[in-house]
Amino acid sequence: MNPTESSESDPNAAPPYPKVRQCREDEAGAILTIINSAAEVYRGTIPKDCWHEPYMSATELQSELAAGVVFAGCEIDGVLAGVMGSQHVRNVDLIRHAYVLPAYQGHGVGSALLAYLRVQTDRTVLIGTWSAAKWAIRFYERHGFQLVPETAKALLLRTYWTISDRQIETSVVLSDSLLTGETARMLAERIEDSDHPCHPAAL
Repeated sequence: MNPTESSESDPNAAPPYPKVRQCREDEAGAILTIINSAAEVYRGTIPKDCWHEPYMSATELQSELAAGVVFAGCEIDGVLAGVMGSQHVRNVDLIRHAYVLPAYQGHGVGSALLAYLRVQTDRTVLIGTWSAAKWAIRFYERHGFQLVPETAKALLLRTYWTISDRQIETSVVLSDSLLTGETARMLAERIEDSDHPCHPAAL
């Protein structure tokens, strides 16, 4: 039976329970498959000059891992159904590369992953995503994140990410705490260590 379908033989059967854990080193291939499968939703949605094929290459993933991105994975019925990365960058934590296989979307995978990562930090959590990805923005807003104003967006993206001006122009930032232009500036000035900004090809 398809694990995304309910059991017809037992209508009272409990739905599959998402199990969240840290991804293993040998799961890089599975992580890459999930990212590129789920990122197909961006095709034709984000600007054409921001789309590339594949959306993430194996080399790019290894670069992200080397830069300190740590992936959590969510299993349903033993299948790795979604991944979400976190990265300590200077004085904040970034949520990175959050993707769920299309067949498992709507099963609480993203919510379980986000909850798992949020309880592991007491620092400000920032998320960058494409401004055209309205569904992703709504998802994070439902979980208490707030869009930072345009006056703060570029500053945060330049401080905590290493991306092009074009990507800054076409992206948004969400925060788990209310950030105004002034408080974002204060956050960026309170750099607590010498970590380098992350080096993503995508948010």
